[in-house]
Amino acid sequence: MLEEVERWLSTRSWSVTDRPPHQLLAAKQRTGQSVSVVLPALNEEETVGDIVAIIRHDLMHQVPLVDEIVVVDSGSTDRTSEVAAAAGATVVHRDEILPRVPTVPGKGEVLWRSLLVTSGDIVCFIDADLKEFSSDFVSGIVGPLLTDPGIDLVKGMYDRPLGGAAGQGGRVTELMARPLLNMHWPQLAGFVQPLGGEYAARRSLLEQLPFPVGYGVELGMLIDALHLVGLDALAQVDVGVRKHRHQDGQALGRMSAAIYRTAQLRLARGHLVRPSLTQFERGEDGFEPRTYSVDTEERPPMVEIAEYASRKVA
Repeated sequence: MLEEVERWLSTRSWSVTDRPPHQLLAAKQRTGQSVSVVLPALNEEETVGDIVAIIRHDLMHQVPLVDEIVVVDSGSTDRTSEVAAAAGATVVHRDEILPRVPTVPGKGEVLWRSLLVTSGDIVCFIDADLKEFSSDFVSGIVGPLLTDPGIDLVKGMYDRPLGGAAGQGGRVTELMARPLLNMHWPQLAGFVQPLGGEYAARRSLLEQLPFPVGYGVELGMLIDALHLVGLDALAQVDVGVRKHRHQDGQALGRMSAAIYRTAQLRLARGHLVRPSLTQFERGEDGFEPRTYSVDTEERPPMVEIAEYASRKVA
């Protein structure tokens, strides 16, 4: 590990307990910063309501740190929107945001569009499939942004159990993302959960970043933020244990391909053939190939979007 990263680990890695709620509230009141929480959601009716209700109770009513909770529905076919709205979130459908630009499937697409329907100086992203959710996930990762003007992006770090085994949940992280980062961007080797979906950043940073439309969004954002603001403007906070719905091995393969492609584009941009990934499933006549395209499209920095610029002027 680089000496720079060792120093970073000792100065930019914290625990949620390092900043108690009263300290965060005092910092928010002193600086006047506003906080938006965004939940990208696709068929998450079982969990999204509880997450919204806990954030509202703990961080809007008891300790008013959060100014708005926005659930961006990515085309759910269940009651995700209804459940989220009943719990107190503002619900916006992905297709209603920036309608002149046709939507494409993907998490990054939803996060990018969320900048147009939120107003916070700090934007906190939380996955909508978390179980046994704690508001520490939000207060922990927005804490450094409220208290330290030199911090621009904060990732959550946590244990990720899988089937009762501690630390085995981050399969794509350990098999794909961590090797890539250590080999090509060793300054980012200190991040415990580089692909984690729980992180917060200043709007002033997010609006300058391109957004890969799919699963590569977290890796791309981390790499691009490093180049734009430097390692010392990035941080991570231990928020405990993350429990969520795990995907099967083939879905993880598609996720890995998108993440690899995101890294590849940042290593050498050029005229490259749109890649695909072939996987195999057993059918009646043996193993049958299934070929999937790999997400390569990226949305431009939001400051380049006319509707966003005109909203800021207004």
